[in-house]
Amino acid sequence: MVNHRIPSVFSKTYVTPRRPFEKPRLDAELKIIGQYGLRNKREVWRVKYTLAKIRKAARELLTLEEKDEKRLFQAKMVNHRIPSVFSKTYVTPRRPFEKPRLDAELKIIGQYGLRNKREVWRVKYTLAKIRKAARELLTLEEKDEKRLFQGNALLRRLVRIGVLDESRMKLDYVLGLRIEDFLERRLQTQVFKLGLAKSYHHARVLIRQRHIRVRKQVVNVPSFIVRLDSQKHIDFSLKSPFGGGRPGRVKRKNLKKGQGGGGAAEEEEED
Repeated sequence: MVNHRIPSVFSKTYVTPRRPFEKPRLDAELKIIGQYGLRNKREVWRVKYTLAKIRKAARELLTLEEKDEKRLFQAKMVNHRIPSVFSKTYVTPRRPFEKPRLDAELKIIGQYGLRNKREVWRVKYTLAKIRKAARELLTLEEKDEKRLFQGNALLRRLVRIGVLDESRMKLDYVLGLRIEDFLERRLQTQVFKLGLAKSYHHARVLIRQRHIRVRKQVVNVPSFIVRLDSQKHIDFSLKSPFGGGRPGRVKRKNLKKGQGGGGAAEEEEED
């Protein structure tokens, strides 16, 4: 301890140049400061120091063998952490105020009880990626290994989730898929169509409040895509009041009031 305090230890963020009056370096730094609107030369040195550390780490890893565990693991790390990489889930429209598209999206939201337009865009983006994959495979020859392997995998996946019929297992039919085909396979839609809810909006409430299960697993995600083999296993949760579980808070309160009122009436009759 220094002066009854634990000293703050900070790692270096920059290194000053060894030759402070080197003209080429001074000119280059001044040019960078003017080009990127930096505050001072310290900001240039900070970036240089970061770059030097990255290069040093890369050189050290290059001395190891390609299959070395340390090289494989640390090559993925940034600032001693494995970076979290999130892929896009939707794309916003290029023309934000296109009337036909706005009307079509509003109709879909009302028809399937969606929360907002982002849910529509998410399904559109998924469909666009599937169509793109199908188009790329259709450019290849019919007996091409990539087309046979990836094409069959794509078709099996679409059949498994119930978007494509088994009699239409061809890449040409994939291009004809619509956004409604995917929205029909949502858990929210299936709960309503199975008669477990009064409306699409009621189905969403039941799912979010953990009243619905698929097989033995409680699912609280309305956009959950239901597979064909799981469709017949959608039911109320065993712990839910609708599935024979414990009554809800309001019902328990009403039952308690009813029991109390009944007891008071019996006492009056006895008197």
